[in-house]
Amino acid sequence: MIVIGCSMGGFNALRTVLGGLDRSLPAAVIVCCHAGPGSDVEVLCELLGTTCALPVVEAREREPVRPATVQVAPGGYHLLVELARRFSLSVDAPVSYARPSIDVLFASIADSYGKDAVGVVLTGANADGAEGLQRMRGRGALAVIQDPATAEAARMPQAALDRAGADHCLALHAIPGLLNRLCLA
Repeated sequence: MIVIGCSMGGFNALRTVLGGLDRSLPAAVIVCCHAGPGSDVEVLCELLGTTCALPVVEAREREPVRPATVQVAPGGYHLLVELARRFSLSVDAPVSYARPSIDVLFASIADSYGKDAVGVVLTGANADGAEGLQRMRGRGALAVIQDPATAEAARMPQAALDRAGADHCLALHAIPGLLNRLCLA
């Protein structure tokens, strides 16, 4: 299980990371990119799908987490993964000014996947993801953080480094190769 969080500058960062994933990657990939309720996630999925070898689809209520697929959080909802490894959506209050919140998704991944997860924090302009990544690491998950010096907006990856620490802190272009090695080894 790979879970990726990003915000400001996230589209270009996602194109780099998802575009570098191997077509034979067996892991499920879940993406949370800050988007408002009016955001067209289907269009985002189509655009990301032009560079990603894996299918890219919007995550939907009660659907199972699918291996070898990128599932993207819908705008205006918190995305959670239940213990049965199915998605649930929530309209609870925004967390770190965001819904979907990376912290909410990461916390649910910590509970449902534990050490079988890799949390990735990319570019962004707030601290969302730092607390959730800390919880993931507490459950044995690996933490991969984009080097803040290579981020369009350094605050999110820096907050994650400061709060959760990282197993790997890499330039953006090096992250897909690491994910491929971790999941194909």
